Amino acid sequence: MSLTFYWYPKCGTCRNAKKWLEEHNVAFQEIHIVEQPPSKEELRELYQKSGLELKKFFNTSGKKYRELGLKDKIGTASDEELLELLASDGMLIKRPLTTNGENVTVGFKEDEFEKQWL
Repeated sequence: MSLTFYWYPKCGTCRNAKKWLEEHNVAFQEIHIVEQPPSKEELRELYQKSGLELKKFFNTSGKKYRELGLKDKIGTASDEELLELLASDGMLIKRPLTTNGENVTVGFKEDEFEKQWL
């Protein structure tokens, strides 16, 4: 099954992840995370399948995250509120976000990609 690879082309980490997928001949469909961010329902599904805390889906080093003061809100917001926030702006989502429909990785760590996508 082909991967869905949500990425932001100007992001160095995303470019490294894309290069890794290409070098390992992993088929993927790329989606520009800012132009076509995943919907709230897609994010809910990815979150549930990932086994990660929802806060791991936030791009905590992003300008938008800091502008909105989300560091203080994440601890007290409900999952619904957090999913709404993530779906509202692709720049808030940690990237790349990669899935095959069953497994999900957030960000790029070579060893994690090897374990999940090879």
